[in-house]
Amino acid sequence: MYDLILKNATIVNEESIQVADVAIKDQRIALINPTINAESKKEIDLEGRYLLPGLIDDQVHFREPGLTHKGDIASESAAGLAGGVTSYFEMPNVNPATTSLENLNKKFELASKRSLSNYSFHLGASNNNIEEIKKVDINLAAGLKVFMGASTGDMLVDNRETLEDIFNYCPLNIVTHCENTPRIKANEDAFIARYGDDLSAIHHPLIRDVESCYLSSALAVELAKKYSANLHVFHLSTQKEMELFTAGEVDQKKITAEVCVHHLYFNDTNYEKLGNLIKCNPSIKEESDRQALVNAVNADKIDIIATDHAPHTWDEKSMKFIDAPSGLPLIQHSLQTLLEFYHDGIFTLEQIVKKTSHNIATRFQVKDRGFIREGYFADMVIVDIDKPYNVNKDNILYKCGWSPFENTTFRSSINMTILNGSIVFENNSLSKDLSFGHQLEFNR
Repeated sequence: MYDLILKNATIVNEESIQVADVAIKDQRIALINPTINAESKKEIDLEGRYLLPGLIDDQVHFREPGLTHKGDIASESAAGLAGGVTSYFEMPNVNPATTSLENLNKKFELASKRSLSNYSFHLGASNNNIEEIKKVDINLAAGLKVFMGASTGDMLVDNRETLEDIFNYCPLNIVTHCENTPRIKANEDAFIARYGDDLSAIHHPLIRDVESCYLSSALAVELAKKYSANLHVFHLSTQKEMELFTAGEVDQKKITAEVCVHHLYFNDTNYEKLGNLIKCNPSIKEESDRQALVNAVNADKIDIIATDHAPHTWDEKSMKFIDAPSGLPLIQHSLQTLLEFYHDGIFTLEQIVKKTSHNIATRFQVKDRGFIREGYFADMVIVDIDKPYNVNKDNILYKCGWSPFENTTFRSSINMTILNGSIVFENNSLSKDLSFGHQLEFNR
């Protein structure tokens, strides 16, 4: 007897679309077949709705420990489930920072009692923790996060000798935030001198400009080539940076590229209306940059699409521009955002699945997830492709209580999310008996 059979699913997986039934048993996909007639504890007719692998978001800030007034592991993982995100890799710039193996292990212990979806964490680099980096268990941490631009606390790695050591000795995928801090600081001083109290979010892409991104990304690529390191560059935001990356399949590359949904969706004209709500690092830039990122996704220069989900409170975002923190909450609506590109004929469903599930699983060697395959964990999302969904205060699940998409109507809805074989979100509601997600395992 199966635990659950999904009938008449339109499965989007591994660059194909097929209609089939899916049977789940003991948390895993037991059978995929055109027709499954068997006993099951529960059977659901999807009536042709699209069935996708659950998203794996490799870049989120859930703010725990130490910053839980903004968000926490429980609240933000729940919001992710409502958006079809079944697994995530979380960032190290919390308090205390995850720059030691001790703090990394503490976060895993915390998540085992708090995370409602599957989880892993990036170890963080600093200017003085190379010995911790060398000792990290490659089957524990998702990757090593290197802030090559301004960051929280002591996590800015701006010492060239330290960077050389990291790229030479790190046993994990190196994942980078690339901005050139000296250039940003000089730009900021110049803009403050010129505009004073009139400085606003419209100046953000001029302060954190194209060149500040390119200088840092080019350095990361240079070091990765020098040491034959595995490099994954987070949240690219400029047309110019695209010349640093090559087209091709993710498993054929040692240097890979990522874009986030907000850099695909917004451009600098949106600052006038949204202001600090879309202030983020790196900044959202011109329409030509946005379009270049879209083109790079289609050309397979960009391998992965993520969110950089980074909640702040409404009061924090309401401060004057220079004091307002950077970052925005995105994980609940990332799939719906990308489905807008599908509706506009820009991305195919197969591309969206590849860049949000398959490629993350492949690049980071995630075990038994990221694909709809027999024997894999049943992490899946069912989409009502033509059912509109309006984002409003009543259905935003982030702890911070706001979204840059508030009052936006998306053309698609999340019908259901299945995590480890259990229905955890259905008909706009989270399950009342949610259990905790699994710690992600890696085949390394």
